[in-house]
Amino acid sequence: MQVRQENINIETTVATAFFTKLFQYLFFIQFGLITILIIFLTIRGFLSTNSRTHHFHPSLFYFPLLSSTALAAIVALLWPPITRHTPSKAIKAAFRLSPFFTLAAAILLVSIGSAPGLAAGALALIFAIIQSLYACWVSQKFDFTTKIFSASLALVPAKISLLITLSVLTGAIFCCFCIAGIGGATATGTNLDKLFIFVILLSLAWTMHVIKNALQVAISSTTYKLFKLGLDRVDDVMTAFADSVKHSMGSVCIGSALVPVLGLIRGSGRAVSLGAGDADEMMFSCASCYSGLTDRLVMCANRWGFVHVGFSNKGFIQASADVWELFRRAGLEHVIDTDLTAVFCFLCGATGAALCALLGGSWALVVHKQYATEVAIYAYLIGYFLVRVAMAWPQACVSGYYVAYAENPQSPQFDSTVQDRIREDRIRELARSQV
Repeated sequence: MQVRQENINIETTVATAFFTKLFQYLFFIQFGLITILIIFLTIRGFLSTNSRTHHFHPSLFYFPLLSSTALAAIVALLWPPITRHTPSKAIKAAFRLSPFFTLAAAILLVSIGSAPGLAAGALALIFAIIQSLYACWVSQKFDFTTKIFSASLALVPAKISLLITLSVLTGAIFCCFCIAGIGGATATGTNLDKLFIFVILLSLAWTMHVIKNALQVAISSTTYKLFKLGLDRVDDVMTAFADSVKHSMGSVCIGSALVPVLGLIRGSGRAVSLGAGDADEMMFSCASCYSGLTDRLVMCANRWGFVHVGFSNKGFIQASADVWELFRRAGLEHVIDTDLTAVFCFLCGATGAALCALLGGSWALVVHKQYATEVAIYAYLIGYFLVRVAMAWPQACVSGYYVAYAENPQSPQFDSTVQDRIREDRIRELARSQV
């Protein structure tokens, strides 16, 4: 029996190593191919604008997008220090400003008057309404989230501001590079070029998630070490980031591909479960089954696993499962499940995205209306990704804090904030069961 278990462990380790290397190679191969594609499209677009029959105006397309990228970088660098020094104000600002600016972006898109603009504007309007309703629904959790941010951001790894600044600038440069390729494809505007634009945006999304999650691995493992070992300081986070790129890149690439997809699936599971609350028995049963499936998937791939990826150099899937088991043993599942950190970081990204869409879209609307819709959409995506890169700092610190707490809740490093929340949840659950 012991020999069989050892063989299973060896096979699991080999499979993990294989898929880790596979995703790492896939990421670098796609990065190389997309670089070649962007260079080709940029040169072809430049040559086409010199022809007598061209209808593309580079300055009217590029300047709004480049300005939006600069704005995104500025907004991205502002959010983390505001969150660290005044977490309560930062949380309230994100939950209030995001629906407001999203609504403003929706009005802008509708005012453009094109069919794509109307469709995008309608989606933005629905998104703004959902954000507003959600903010009202979870407002009672703001105080707990503020306490968690205050505790987890109290210990700051050395050189973290420098790392975040360099990461945002790197992301901004890559965004500008992608803008060049998108502009080159827009210059000719064939159906194949539309496919090229989609591929570039897909590559942009994966690459920005890889940058963000490499930061997650470095910062969360450093914060985890601070709380786990009770240290006042550790080696600077730049060293941890270099180690994560060198030793954990495959796991980062896997996590960057899985976490966003599984996050959407889990969100849909919650929505289905909520919508089927008062439905008939069969509908409720199906919704419960789907919700349970999505919860099980997230146990196997979640952002909390990045802590052990960096600290123990585990594979991402194994690290995610191990961390979730720690949460289960410590009674943290419900606290983690209702944690607002990810939502807050998402809304920070949505706020920056809407601001960039307003700048780029309104500029394009004034100088060349034909570009307004696509410029607004591209600016929105760039703004979102850059802000999310910067917000890896507070999100990673909270992850490291929770995992360290789950391993040793009695450590003097922790106050009673989490324990009080667990007690409140149990009392609330008991009262609900007696109704």
